[in-house]
Amino acid sequence: MNGDGAIDPWSSEGDTDYSRIVSKFGLQKVDISQLPNPGMLHRRGIVFAHRDMDVAVRCINEGTPLGVLTGLMPSGGMHLGHSMVIEQVKWFQEQGADVTVAVADLEALATRGISLSKGRKTAIEEYILNYAALGLDPSKSSVYFQSARPEVQRLGFKLGRRTNLSEFEAIYGFTGETNLAHVQAPMVQVGDIVHPQLEEFGGLRPIVVPVGIDQDPHLRLTRDIIGKTHWFNINPRKSGGLIISLSIQDDNSNIFGVGKGGKINRDIRANIFDRVTRIISLLGFADLISNPKHGTLEIPGATNSDKFPIRIRLLELERELGGLGLMAPCSTYHRFAPGMTGGKMSSSKPETTIFMNDTFDSMSKKVKRAVSGGKSTIEEHRRLGGDCGKDVPFQYLEFFFEQNDSAIIEIKREYESGRMLAGDMKQLCIEKAADWLSEISEKREIWRDRLDEFLAPDSN
Repeated sequence: MNGDGAIDPWSSEGDTDYSRIVSKFGLQKVDISQLPNPGMLHRRGIVFAHRDMDVAVRCINEGTPLGVLTGLMPSGGMHLGHSMVIEQVKWFQEQGADVTVAVADLEALATRGISLSKGRKTAIEEYILNYAALGLDPSKSSVYFQSARPEVQRLGFKLGRRTNLSEFEAIYGFTGETNLAHVQAPMVQVGDIVHPQLEEFGGLRPIVVPVGIDQDPHLRLTRDIIGKTHWFNINPRKSGGLIISLSIQDDNSNIFGVGKGGKINRDIRANIFDRVTRIISLLGFADLISNPKHGTLEIPGATNSDKFPIRIRLLELERELGGLGLMAPCSTYHRFAPGMTGGKMSSSKPETTIFMNDTFDSMSKKVKRAVSGGKSTIEEHRRLGGDCGKDVPFQYLEFFFEQNDSAIIEIKREYESGRMLAGDMKQLCIEKAADWLSEISEKREIWRDRLDEFLAPDSN
C-alpha cells in the first residue's frame, strides 16, 4: 500500500494494514463456520477476507459448476509466498472446482521486460512443476499463456470501453509517466479473470480468484467493469425483497424496445418481461410486480440469498439476447507471511524468503538470521516469554510447515511462556522446513516429465 492508501499490485515494498483495507474497500471477513472442510489457511485466519465467497460455497454445497482462476508472473523463482495461493486453489479443486492458471507472460513483458520465450520457460520449469509437486490435479487444471490465447486479449479490449484513464489513476495510481504497455496490462488481466466463463472455456459459472490483498485492484476493476455490462440489474427493494431493472445500453436498446427519441415499443418490451417473469416464476416466486414501461420487476418475497440463482438465470437470458452475460468474479484474500528480514517477501531479494528449490544449508542460514520474537537475554525470555507476532520462524510454521493445529497451539504456548527459547523455535522451523522442502523435491522429480498434462491445447 502506498502513502495515499492505494494498493500497488506490482510493488514488493511496504506493510499492509489489513483492518484498514477491509474497511476501506468493503471486503467481508471469512466465517469458517460457513465453509465445508475448511483448510489450514482458513482455520488459522490467514485467509481473512472475501468478496462473494458465499456464491462459491453455495456451488460447492450444491455440486454445481465452479471455476477457480489463478495467475503467475513468470519472473524469478517460486518461493513460499507463491505456495499460499496454490494451497487455496487446491482446496477449491478438492471441493469440486475446475482450475484455470493464467501465465501472465504479456504482463511480464510489459512491466518487467521479460521476453515471451523466457517467460514460458520459467513458467513451466519453475512454477508449474512446483504446482504439480504441491498437489494440483492436472485432470482438473488448465494452464494457458496470455500471449497464446487471443480470446483473452479480445475480451480485454472489448471490456476496455467500460473504463477510462481516470479510473485507472484512482485504482492503480498511474501517472503521465506510466508506459502504455503497463496501462494495458490490467485490461488483459480482466480478460484473464472473466474469460473462463466463455462457452469454449467452460461456460457460465462463478469464478473465484484467491489472491493476496495486493492484487485486489485487479478484482475491483474487473467487478466494476462487469457490473457495467449487465443488461439486468438486481438490487434490494426499499420495502423488502429484490427488484430487477433493465439496464438500457447502446447495444441492447432495440432489443429492449427503445426506439428513436426514447419511445418504447410495448410489444417488444412485453415480450422481454414475459421471458423474465417466466424465469423468476420457475425459481419459485409467484408474487411479482411487473412494470414494463419503467423497466422493473419487483420480487417482494426474495431475499439476498436468492440473488445468485436469479443472476445466473438472467445472465443466461442476456446471452440468448446477444449480450456478454458475464458474472463478476468472487475473490478471497490472504495475509502475507512476513519476509525473513521483516517487510514483504520478494523474489528479487533472496534473503527475504525460502525458495522451493533452496538447499538445506541455504534455508537453515536464512531461518537462523530471521527476525525473532525472543528477548535479548535468556533470563528475560524465561521471565517474559517470546512474541509470536514478531517471530518469523513461528509464523512460517503457522503458514507453511506445521499442518497440525494442536501442535501450533502448543508451540505458541511454550514460546510465549518462555519455556521454549528463540533458538529452539528456529531449530524447530528448520527441521519442519527441511521435511517440507524434501517432500516437494521428491514430488518434483515424479512430475518433471509429465508437465504437458497441465497445459491447455493452445499452450502446447
